[in-house]
Amino acid sequence: MSCVTFLTAAQRAALRDLGEEQLTPDEITALHPSPPATEGKLRRVRLLARSSDPAIRQSAALNQHCPLDVLQLLADDSDPTVRRCVARQPATPEALLWQLASDPTSDVRAWVAAHPAVTPELLDRLDSDPEPAVRRVVAWSRAWHRPA
Repeated sequence: MSCVTFLTAAQRAALRDLGEEQLTPDEITALHPSPPATEGKLRRVRLLARSSDPAIRQSAALNQHCPLDVLQLLADDSDPTVRRCVARQPATPEALLWQLASDPTSDVRAWVAAHPAVTPELLDRLDSDPEPAVRRVVAWSRAWHRPA
């Protein structure tokens, strides 16, 4: 354990004065948005998506700035771990989620069921999945995604 402190006495006092006032994660994100993607960043993500290494393609699929055309390319990847990452990507559009719901790999279908933007219609489709694990994720997702 270190005895070094990185806050000044004034900073510690300011933190104490905040009391119980806490920001939600959404409020923090709104106050500190990510910078927009540069052309260089998008070019690098496109290069990563064409790597021969599946782990690097996974990284491209999960990148917050991954362009739609790259997600479409990676949704058809031969490696199921890459397709699973596309299903995990929060920006994956509904049309790709429908495509991935027919994936031969149950892990991919389970991640589709867990996606934050999964529709009730897509959950209905996945509810008859032959794999029990996918159906369990559907049940979890139905409990988690409450109508607004």
